[in-house]
Amino acid sequence: MNLLFPAPWLRAALLAAATLALPFAAQAQNGTDYPNRPIRLVVPYPPGGGTDVIARIVQERFSSLLGQQVLIDNRGGAAGSIGTEIVAKAPPDGYTVLFTLSSHTINPAIYTKLSFDTAKDFAPVGLVASLPQILVANTQFAPNTVAELVALAKAKPGSLSFASVGNGSPGHLAGELLKLRTGTQMTHIPYRGGGPAVTDVMGGQVPLLWVSIPAAAQFVKAGKLKALAVSTTKRSAAFPDVPTMQEAGIADFDVDSWYAVFVPAKTPQPTIDKLNRVINTVVKEPEIRDKLLAQGSEGVGGTPEQLGKVVTTELVRWQKLAKEASIKVD
Repeated sequence: MNLLFPAPWLRAALLAAATLALPFAAQAQNGTDYPNRPIRLVVPYPPGGGTDVIARIVQERFSSLLGQQVLIDNRGGAAGSIGTEIVAKAPPDGYTVLFTLSSHTINPAIYTKLSFDTAKDFAPVGLVASLPQILVANTQFAPNTVAELVALAKAKPGSLSFASVGNGSPGHLAGELLKLRTGTQMTHIPYRGGGPAVTDVMGGQVPLLWVSIPAAAQFVKAGKLKALAVSTTKRSAAFPDVPTMQEAGIADFDVDSWYAVFVPAKTPQPTIDKLNRVINTVVKEPEIRDKLLAQGSEGVGGTPEQLGKVVTTELVRWQKLAKEASIKVD
């Protein structure tokens, strides 16, 4: 058979096949066939931490509304940078999605080498939830208030340490801000996630921990950890008796944690819009809102543009704080 000059019947068959393929190509471009296979939701922290807890609250509803399985893939390490890199280098097709927290905008301020560009390599999809960091302590730790903690830190400079879920995490920044605002010295102990950090603080290996509320809530309520303060200017609905840092006497203190969804840059806009609609639907559902509230967080939602503005603002804010507090990680 001469393939350069195929027979009329073959030319007709090839033309028909090409014609049939055009609608499918158009669907792929405009996102109308998305999703048609399972979605990988990369959580760049280990199981049991705050980011993982929030992701699992919304995972099932994401799956049902999208009509495909949404599978969580925990890739912890380097304050979220390892899992984040996976998404940055993934195909921009909406099937590898990042579920992360606000360390996304902190890491560029403190890490000298990142394998991705936070501003350029990701497209914002939507905010899922917002909540404070909480300062918790081992139950045998003597101070019961922030004032007592500061007094001890000043009496014994450099003798205290605090844990966080890793360099560049909101908890790390909260700890550094506490040192800066009080003129104290404490050693930062970075962990690979909230679960391991909580375990070690309960075990007495580290006396203090700044962490997102979901990672510590059940242990505080069970009396296995004691809460000293929250990092935002407003008290947490989950722990209304725990004071804010400003109420505890630390002026100009506000570290808000948020959880959000991103996709690789150049992901088709219809795909982003579909994921955004799902987020906004889920965070408004009473059952989901109650589950988030039980973890000390509030559903947010909003547009991709609103999340993009948060990213732009915080990249500048954390650069300033990192410079002021001399925070750098090689």
